[in-house]
Amino acid sequence: MEWAAVLGLAVVAGVVTVLLALGARGPGRCGDDLAEIGGDCVGVTEHAFDVDPRLGSLVEAIEDENREVREQADSPSDNGARIPYVRIALMMPFSADESSAMTTDMIRRALAGALAAQQEANNAGGPHYQLLLAPDGRNLDQWEPVVERLGELAADKKAPLVGVTGIPSSTPETRQAIKALSRAGIPTVGPVITAADMNAEQFFKTSPNNEQFAGALKQYLREKPQAEKGFLVWDNRSEDVYSQNLRKVFEKHFDEEYDFKGRNSNFTGSSGTDKGIPRRFTDAAQKICAARSDTVFFAGRDQDLPAFVKRLAQEGDCGRSGRLRLLKVGIGLEPTLTTPETDRWLKEARATIVAASSVDPAWWKGEHDPPRALGRFMGVYEKLKAEHGFDEEFLDDGYAVMYHDAFTLLADAVDRTYTELNEGRGGSGDNDGKGGGAPLKLTKNDVYNTLIMPSITATGCSDCLRGAAGAYGFEGPDVNDQWAVCKPVPVVEHPAVEDDRRSPVYRTFRGAGKDDCPA
Repeated sequence: MEWAAVLGLAVVAGVVTVLLALGARGPGRCGDDLAEIGGDCVGVTEHAFDVDPRLGSLVEAIEDENREVREQADSPSDNGARIPYVRIALMMPFSADESSAMTTDMIRRALAGALAAQQEANNAGGPHYQLLLAPDGRNLDQWEPVVERLGELAADKKAPLVGVTGIPSSTPETRQAIKALSRAGIPTVGPVITAADMNAEQFFKTSPNNEQFAGALKQYLREKPQAEKGFLVWDNRSEDVYSQNLRKVFEKHFDEEYDFKGRNSNFTGSSGTDKGIPRRFTDAAQKICAARSDTVFFAGRDQDLPAFVKRLAQEGDCGRSGRLRLLKVGIGLEPTLTTPETDRWLKEARATIVAASSVDPAWWKGEHDPPRALGRFMGVYEKLKAEHGFDEEFLDDGYAVMYHDAFTLLADAVDRTYTELNEGRGGSGDNDGKGGGAPLKLTKNDVYNTLIMPSITATGCSDCLRGAAGAYGFEGPDVNDQWAVCKPVPVVEHPAVEDDRRSPVYRTFRGAGKDDCPA
């Protein structure tokens, strides 16, 4: 009897252990496919799950699109054809707090851009696309189970996973994640990665990197020189790969001319674990005044810049004869940089933000030579805007556009691959190796091989992807670390300087040691 009782307790304890190990799976807040880890839903799913109310309608719209894609593949049309589909995963945080990698507003804009690209691709011919949601934690540190699951989905013969996008931030965790995805042979596109040393074999980037942003700023400063009294403000968080890389890039390109020795100050950024009070800019503001600096290089994240502008406003214009230029790099103008409050602080400090960016907000107004393919994106976006209540500044930080273009790059590679593999074939089914009949089903390896085919030549960029934010070309393996070639890098002034000529638009360079892009 005692033995039986002990055995019964052991069985119960074992069941409890298994349930705890599985986490909050099942019909709870995270749904059937995701596990709750540290308050975040983690894993990979094609369905909606519990998110911030500001994200809910977008996540549900992606679920609806995914369901329609599956139904079209499972149900033959009137002529008996089924629409084949593949999967692309959106791997990024889907939750946020004060120190997380993305704010809720950033996540919302990223989702909108990816959904716009999915709908645009599914309204075209060729394969259709499910957009899998792959949350990896608000601090990007739960990537391991996500990558493991993505590897399993890539082996699905019916609807294989052929690529990943969404990687949002340059951190040690994302560096590990992109290397793991590369080892798994999954082509991955970073929509907003800019740290120049964030590289892996199968990791492609649509944003310019910090070196290329610096090239655009260098061109701007040649066109619009001032007294060249420089100052460097840098984030001291050693774990912030982006800020540390940007500091090195600024020192490499501008220290000799703008002399940062004795004219620099550091601060603790707000993105990351607790390391004391963030955003302390008194030292920087006072030193800028004392040095009468007119050109400040900001090596930090956009979310910390408004606090710096506020502190500069408290110091006043410090008797400068001209305007103070605050040079930054990034995807666009984060909305907190253009609020009436921030504009007032900029006016009080007699300062202008000068941003080397992936996008120019003037493009949405039809100004500053918008990219030719922007119109296709805007057509889908206007529909989403009405459905989900986006405001007028929704596009200005560039996240929606760049997440759209990253998905579109993968979808374009899928379409090109599918067309090439199935020339002269028809019908539906598995690979038959006979050169006729059933269409060949592509894999992640086929998509990667298409992406690394050089898309530019000595005479042009005719095979480049035409995205909403410009052209994207790649030069093949072992060239340029898979950074996009020919991408325009506008320099945006805020507030705009009146009666001032525009600087020429810089483009990402073509290959090592070359500073031009073919026409």
